[in-house]
Amino acid sequence: MIKLQEGVIPTVYQQKPYALVAITKHGVAHARSYAEKFPYVDVYYMKKFEYGDERTRHIQLFDGTVRLLLPALFQNYKGIICIISLGAVVRMIAPLLVDKKSDPAVLVVDDKGQYVISVLSGHLGGANALTNEFAQAIDAIPVVTTASDVQKTIPVDLFGAKFGWVWDSEEKLTPVSASVVNEELVAIVQETGEKNWWMYETVMPPNLKLYSNIKDALANRASAVLLITDRLIEEDEQVLLENGVIYRPKSIVLGMGCNRGTSAEEIEHVIDETLLDLKLSKKSVKAIATIDLKKDEPGFLEVTSKNHWQFVTYTAAELNTITLQNPSEMVFKYTGAYGVSEPAALLFAKTDTWLLKKKKSGNVTISVARVNFEDE
Repeated sequence: MIKLQEGVIPTVYQQKPYALVAITKHGVAHARSYAEKFPYVDVYYMKKFEYGDERTRHIQLFDGTVRLLLPALFQNYKGIICIISLGAVVRMIAPLLVDKKSDPAVLVVDDKGQYVISVLSGHLGGANALTNEFAQAIDAIPVVTTASDVQKTIPVDLFGAKFGWVWDSEEKLTPVSASVVNEELVAIVQETGEKNWWMYETVMPPNLKLYSNIKDALANRASAVLLITDRLIEEDEQVLLENGVIYRPKSIVLGMGCNRGTSAEEIEHVIDETLLDLKLSKKSVKAIATIDLKKDEPGFLEVTSKNHWQFVTYTAAELNTITLQNPSEMVFKYTGAYGVSEPAALLFAKTDTWLLKKKKSGNVTISVARVNFEDE
C-alpha cells in the first residue's frame, strides 16, 4: 500500500503505460471493470474501498489524498486517466504542469462512465487518441475539444486496445508511430483477431496497406509493419521486427478438464508446454472453457485470475451439442457429457476445428481452438 505524505513523492510500481485512478466507491468499481476492457492501465484507488484481491490483480492501494499521488504518476506514466471530477483534476494538476512537450496525457471519466474527456496534452501527449480508444473500450462518449483533432490514422501504441490486444514489445512503438504519422508506407498484416478495428468514418490513409500474409508485406518493402497474430514468429520473419510491432489479439481458447484438486502450477505448466509446442503466444489466450462441474475448481480459478483470462463453463447438455468422433462413455458416466475439453473449446471459439484436438498430461486434459472472427 502507498502511504501518502505531504512533501514526499511516493514510489509507484509502473508496469503499464497508463495509470487509472479512482477515489469514489462507484469509481473504484468502474476502474476494476475498465482494467479488464483496456489492458494498458495500472489501477490505483483508495484503501478504504479495498476488495481483498488487489495483490493478485496488481492493483495499487493508497491511503491519503490523491493530490499527493499525482506527482509520482506524472513522472512515471505516459498518461493518467482519472475517474474524478474535471474541476478537481484541473486544480490538482495545475502545479505539476511543465510544457506540452513533456506533460503526460490526462483524461477524465465521469463517475457513471458516460464520458471520457481529453484534458491535457491532446496532440503531443496523445490524450486525444487515448480518449477515443479508451472511450470505445468502455463504451463511453469521447469528448475532444481541440480545434484540429488528431490525424485520422492508427495510434500505434493503442492499436486494438478496445479488443484487448496487447503488443509483444514496446521497443519499436516510437519509430513505427513516426512512420505512420509521417505517411510512410506501413504494412498491416492481420492473421487473426477482430477485423473492425478502423475507428473512423473516412477511408484509411493511402500509406496504410493491408496484406493477408507476411510474404507479400516483405515483398513490398514497407517502412514499418503492424503484425496482428497469435503465432510465435519464425526465424525468417524476424526482419519484420527491424521496424515493426507485433500485436496479440485475444484469439485462443483453451478447452480444459482436470482431476479434482489439481494444482494451479500443474495446470499452468501444461498450458505453457502446449502453447510452446503449437508455437502460439500466451498473450493471445482469451479464456479457459470447461464443464460447469468445474466452476469452483481452485486451480482453474487461480490460473484464470492470475492471467486475466475469462473462465467459462458449459452444462453437459451444451457440451453434447458438439458431435465428437470418439465420444467417451467413461466421461459420460461421471459428467453426463461425452467430452469436456474438445467441445468446450469449440463452443467458446464458435468454430468447428481445433488447433489441438486433445492432449492428456498428468491430471490435465487440454484442447486448443482459435476464435472465429469471420461472423462479426
